[in-house]
Amino acid sequence: MSPALSFPSTPAAADPLDNLGTIGTPTLWALTIGGILALLAVDFLVTRRPHAVGMREALGWSAFYIAIPVAFGAWVWGRHGSELGVEYYTGYLVEKTLSIDNLFIFMLLLTGFAVPKALQQRVLLVGIAGALVLRGILVALGATLIATFSAAFLVFGLILAVTAVKVLRDALADDHQVSTDDQPIVRLVRRFLPVTSDYRGSAMTVQENGRRAVTPLLLVVLAMLGTDVIFAIDSVPAVYGITGDPYLVFATNAFALLGLRALYFVLEGALSRLVHLSYGLATILFFIATKLILHWAHGVWAWVPTVPTLASLGVIVAILATVTATSLWATRGSAGGADRADVTDRQPETAELCA
Repeated sequence: MSPALSFPSTPAAADPLDNLGTIGTPTLWALTIGGILALLAVDFLVTRRPHAVGMREALGWSAFYIAIPVAFGAWVWGRHGSELGVEYYTGYLVEKTLSIDNLFIFMLLLTGFAVPKALQQRVLLVGIAGALVLRGILVALGATLIATFSAAFLVFGLILAVTAVKVLRDALADDHQVSTDDQPIVRLVRRFLPVTSDYRGSAMTVQENGRRAVTPLLLVVLAMLGTDVIFAIDSVPAVYGITGDPYLVFATNAFALLGLRALYFVLEGALSRLVHLSYGLATILFFIATKLILHWAHGVWAWVPTVPTLASLGVIVAILATVTATSLWATRGSAGGADRADVTDRQPETAELCA
């Protein structure tokens, strides 16, 4: 029998998904949400004056936003035990991996809408704020679904399996294109409102020729929020595959999202070297989908094995280490992501996007 599998006759290997309780007391929820809002406020203050982000600034903020969830995980571990600590760190690692993959799409959107360097971090921050709201809603809906619908884990597993197939298909086809014209919400805005031919600083709407017009900045923000919906549908079930605690699901999602603004500028050049990341992500999603489906099946047939969280952490770390190593080896002769940098720096005429 594989050491990664446990049967009900082994009480020490209880499935954490069987415990749908939560460590999230009203006070802890309030403190967490208050802390997240405070961090968002700091980020908005930092970006109130548009400027291009240098590597030193990006590294500093990235280190800050990694230190916070790591320290929080240490508190969870010390206060609530190693089992919940492992669940938290595993969930955070999964969310961070999904977030890094999402940065590819963000990069394509910023490039497609010809967003000036000085405005990119403000666009990312608005997208992150919207994503946090969506994740909070879906975490609550997920918890309700799990509590009232016995096949919820099967549904989550199937969602992740379908997502994994799509990620793998896109990776095999090398299809990472995002058409700005195909965004439904962008088409809707263009149908009813005029769009300026250029950016007007951080303004999203302006008065032009006696009527209200929107700027390209609003279009890219709306496109970013549209992609947030898709990302949230993938991310929340993925973490519910690690832990049944809604509070930990929300915390891992929130901490992974908060550092994206700075992480984008750190990885902007390096992303092009992670050529195998999508394969790793598809494998992780398949693995978590299998874990969720096994958990559902275990509730129907007691002899079906389940996958312990510690084994899940080991598998995910091994997959990430493998795809990172193979990516770096495959691109060892490249110019450190010059191709992706060329794409990002090639800003098309804004007027073409707003026609």
